[in-house]
Amino acid sequence: MSRPDWNERYASGDLPWDTGRPDVHLVGLVDDGGVTPGRALEVGCGTGTNALWLATRGFDVLGIDVAPLAIERATSKSGRIRGQCEFRVLDFVTDPVEGPFDLVFDRGCFHSFDHAADRSRFALRVRDVLAPGGRWVSIVGSTEGPERDHGPPRRSLRDIADAVEPSLEILEVRSTHMDAMTPTTPAAWLIVAARRDVPAQPSTMRDRD
Repeated sequence: MSRPDWNERYASGDLPWDTGRPDVHLVGLVDDGGVTPGRALEVGCGTGTNALWLATRGFDVLGIDVAPLAIERATSKSGRIRGQCEFRVLDFVTDPVEGPFDLVFDRGCFHSFDHAADRSRFALRVRDVLAPGGRWVSIVGSTEGPERDHGPPRRSLRDIADAVEPSLEILEVRSTHMDAMTPTTPAAWLIVAARRDVPAQPSTMRDRD
């Protein structure tokens, strides 16, 4: 299947994910000290709301997106923010991105890949650019909640673990909503993971008598 034309979405204004305020999960992790200032990468940064907020909190931020219109709008807002923040048109999976980063954040980028191999490739790329001790924070559409015919893709915990565990150590999984301030928004998972330097070991299999 072809990938969505994200630039067209920005041209049409069909942007339900663009709330105009920083993600509550990200804000909470920074405010609680779970993520501390350093070099940060936002994948799928859109119009830059989260990246610019991180810059005001002392992070040195690179925001990337495949949509030139999104980067154009993010760049236009960056002049009003005091802090270190740069925006580039890049495809995280295929284009080189110079790490390492202490934080990699994406809100709804990982879950946009329908094929398991693509999600695994995304997780491997995260691992490659994460600094030792760094964190990947991702908001992923969940299989929980009632049926719906619109909104973010649904991914099960098995989908996530199969993609992430070979490359990253999952530190936290939390049931939430895409917009934690609005419980009527689609169900989601908050995923926090770290770079894995020791490969995940196979699940234990014991012989039965």
